[in-house]
Amino acid sequence: MGGGAVGLWQVVRFLHVTGAVVWVGGQVALSLVVLPLARRLLAAEDRDRFAARAGRRFGMLTGAVFLPVQLGTGWAIAWHKGVTWASLGEPGYGRVLAAKLGLFGVVVLAAALHGWAHARARPELARALAVASLVGSLGVVLLATALPAT
Repeated sequence: MGGGAVGLWQVVRFLHVTGAVVWVGGQVALSLVVLPLARRLLAAEDRDRFAARAGRRFGMLTGAVFLPVQLGTGWAIAWHKGVTWASLGEPGYGRVLAAKLGLFGVVVLAAALHGWAHARARPELARALAVASLVGSLGVVLLATALPAT
């Protein structure tokens, strides 16, 4: 392949990293921009309905687009790099991949529990879970960008 040509694995890595960045960007925009604006501009009953719908739609988008892209491209890159179950505990690509997958699971769980806490009118817990989810999401992006170089 020539020096200027883009190969399949560069495209797969690009999709992997871009998918993580777009997902986290959406989560940050929803949590730090859209929902605070809704709290200020909408009446209480409209605000709760809007927050529930926005969270549900972002969850559906995560399940339908972002999760399959992350799993598919992550699996493809791992296969290409020769990662085995045993290598997930070894230094290098396997360990970074295992950490990213574990952190991604924690982020998804924190986001789901945030919705639960918000629905149960537990704002302090919902806020703490939102912050945990956002911080974890940034970690997922950092690990996604580290994977191709590892």
